[in-house]
Amino acid sequence: MHRSRLILVFLLCVLSSSRADAADAIGVAMDDFSYTDTSAEPADQTAAHERRLAAFMAALRRDIGADPRYRLVPSAQDGPAFKVIGGIQKTSTLVQWAKIAVIEIGAKKLVMDKLYSFRGDNDESWERAEIFVSREIMAALATPAPVALAVFDFELEDTTASAGTSAASDASYMAEVTGGVREALGQSGRYRIVDISGARGEAEKGRALRDCGGCEAAIAKELGADQSLIGVVRRVSRTEYTLGFRVRDARTGTVLTRGDSGLRMGADYSWKRGAVRLVSDRLIESQ
Repeated sequence: MHRSRLILVFLLCVLSSSRADAADAIGVAMDDFSYTDTSAEPADQTAAHERRLAAFMAALRRDIGADPRYRLVPSAQDGPAFKVIGGIQKTSTLVQWAKIAVIEIGAKKLVMDKLYSFRGDNDESWERAEIFVSREIMAALATPAPVALAVFDFELEDTTASAGTSAASDASYMAEVTGGVREALGQSGRYRIVDISGARGEAEKGRALRDCGGCEAAIAKELGADQSLIGVVRRVSRTEYTLGFRVRDARTGTVLTRGDSGLRMGADYSWKRGAVRLVSDRLIESQ
């Protein structure tokens, strides 16, 4: 009796674990690929092509669905993280082309967009093509999605005696700092820069985010970002400055990364170069 109870508990644990794994699997939607024959061959091969395309799609779904990291979902169902689309074209007796794309739905981003050629138009050549394409698709699905990052405008902290006397030029230089940092982060491929124009709360009130006790994380969450970044240029003198930035988890507010420079020499026009270098060293390259 005791042995039977242990077996039952074990089976329940396995079943519960399997359900949890299935729930955690990434949803992938996949429509049937289109097929076009422009080879101008005299024989009508429509039936053969329909059969081979159906077998191709069944094998492709089977290969991806067999990986525990993914679960296939209908295209009409809400929730898939990725969608796979494609088309195959036969251009001559021995040459066919396959255009395959994988779209990350939430980020509205192509994570794969490739054109392949394969020779032959028989069952064996289609099987070889499917094996290769399935590997390519799964490699694309396994690529880490970029982090949605809300990069707020860098703020100027001017402690010099002439603070505020060149507000217009300061604003121009600060805009260059923010723009340069956003561009560097976006081009790294690690981050997807979130539009902050709809920010509310402290940012809308014109308050300094560097002193709001981490409120930037909540604002970033409202904007749909995973993380927030705020930065400060501290003017020490007309030819000296320091830089700092802070990245928080938008959900928890936890500080994930921070960077601070030592005293740097340079006039206002050098702020952008210094900020991009600091963020590149401490945030991009360090990862």
